[in-house]
Amino acid sequence: MSHGLTHLSFWPLLFATLALTHVTIVSVTIFLHRHQAHRALSLHPIASHFFRFWLWLTTATVTKEWVSIHRKHHARCETPADPHSPQVLGIFTVLLRGWMLYRKEARNAATLAQFGNGTPDDWLERKLYSRFPDLGIALMLALNLLLFGAAGVAVWAVQMLWIPFWAAGVVNGLGHYLGYRNFETPDASTNLWPIGIIIGGEELHNNHHAYPASARFSNQGWEIDLGWLYIRLMALLKLAKIRNTPPKTTIHAKALSVDMDTVKAVLRNRAHILSLYGRRVIAPVMRWEQAKSPRADRRRLRRMRPLLLREYIQVDPAAWQNFSQMLDNSQALATIYQFKQQLKAVWTDSLASHEERLERLRVWCLQAKQSDLPWLQHFADTLSGYRLQPAH
Repeated sequence: MSHGLTHLSFWPLLFATLALTHVTIVSVTIFLHRHQAHRALSLHPIASHFFRFWLWLTTATVTKEWVSIHRKHHARCETPADPHSPQVLGIFTVLLRGWMLYRKEARNAATLAQFGNGTPDDWLERKLYSRFPDLGIALMLALNLLLFGAAGVAVWAVQMLWIPFWAAGVVNGLGHYLGYRNFETPDASTNLWPIGIIIGGEELHNNHHAYPASARFSNQGWEIDLGWLYIRLMALLKLAKIRNTPPKTTIHAKALSVDMDTVKAVLRNRAHILSLYGRRVIAPVMRWEQAKSPRADRRRLRRMRPLLLREYIQVDPAAWQNFSQMLDNSQALATIYQFKQQLKAVWTDSLASHEERLERLRVWCLQAKQSDLPWLQHFADTLSGYRLQPAH
């Protein structure tokens, strides 16, 4: 029995271990994250119970705890109340001790009460999964020993470390610290890399923060979200029903003015609008300013560039003072910064009605077209034609 029932050599054993951990990753991203936390899809009871059972065996995760912590992360992102922000707690704290941060927050009754609504509360959850979470991983150890013999201990250890490392450490840590951004969200979220396979698509973290209720995390044509591919397969098998994906937009080149359809498209795609503004207005104006500035000023402008582009950035007071001086010295940069703040006000004023937002957006586009900056004028034309594609 030293080799277990399977009698696997090293490479087949390694493959089996990776396959087991992959099922766990898929369970986390589809069941816990997209289904339970954000309701981006619904699952057939068979699929839902399988994922819950597998997570009980391999992670000792209590659904209500995971969901509550993740929802709180979105609601309090990059603030001291965020359970695992590397911007607040430090990257190495979250990367190396992310699982400890999770356990600490899971003991916060207020978090569970406020953010845990709608999670499973059936007999299995009350009497088994939530009541005896460690029993599952103990059974997993016994199964591994039975199947793989003494090597089952190593397989089990990898399973126990897989989610704490990849989810609690890498996604929660590096996913708010380094990478690329498709969208200017009001947090530090990043896409770690465009091929979302190892963590089932969770690598595309900035995309997720831009559209948290979407079942699909990929956005660009060259991005791959393996979790989404599984969801599509499950939908074909009637095991899942997709409830939400990012809205598709189009730009009507011949649109003459802003209307209510424009407002709806802008409100649903605010992170994309800000990213578009950065590429089409801020970036070219910055290049124009740098081209006509002395060499020393060019370096200073490059250092200030993130403060114009990024929606979330941490800098010291001296940097903000230098930024203010830069705006004082450049009418063009001051103009595009002011217009950016006015554009954000269209959606940040929660008390404004749709009619008030429409009027603000109309005024914004009119004033932008009357400015002396061609990039701002062209962006106003683009924004006037911004629409949601009809749903099919």
